Amino acid sequence: MEENQLAEKQWYIATTYSGHEQKVRENIERRKESMNLQDYVFRVVVAEELVPAKGKDGHQLTVKNKETGLEEPKMKTINLYPGYVFVEMIMTDESWFMIRNTPGVTGIAGSSGGGQKPTPVSSREIETVLKRMGMVDKSMYEGYEVGDLVKIIHGTFDSVEGKIIALDKENGTVTVETIFFGRRTPVEVDFSEIVRI
Repeated sequence: MEENQLAEKQWYIATTYSGHEQKVRENIERRKESMNLQDYVFRVVVAEELVPAKGKDGHQLTVKNKETGLEEPKMKTINLYPGYVFVEMIMTDESWFMIRNTPGVTGIAGSSGGGQKPTPVSSREIETVLKRMGMVDKSMYEGYEVGDLVKIIHGTFDSVEGKIIALDKENGTVTVETIFFGRRTPVEVDFSEIVRI
């Protein structure tokens, strides 16, 4: 692949009916192979997350582990963005045609019709989606420095805001200074748990 093609690689959103996201992802993966578009269509992601399953009364459900015989929390998969499939690709006439004509795809977000190609998702928006799934690209580190204000998006400190005081790219951790009970408190979190504010 040529160097100028790498600069054109962007994220787009294929829309589908709620509940059909995984099937559409599989269809896109199959079609990119059969239409020989592997150099233009890269990652295809359905933004899902495992969360604890709760009963009607709001209490955590449990299941018995078959190997250990112990009760464990029951988990369920939820779709963070129902009706959306995120596609990393280089927008060409062929890749655009393949995506919009994939069975189950109802459209491409940011396409105004009339043959006009869709607008890609901003790097800031897609970073939040990918990080919620624990997917971190090395390029994401370039946008962060000590002193930046960030928000923790999941984990123990979900929704807490603070300032980066240390960034360890090798281990993928960030130390964020936050305010707890009126005191400055450093907390170490995974890089995938923060976004800029």
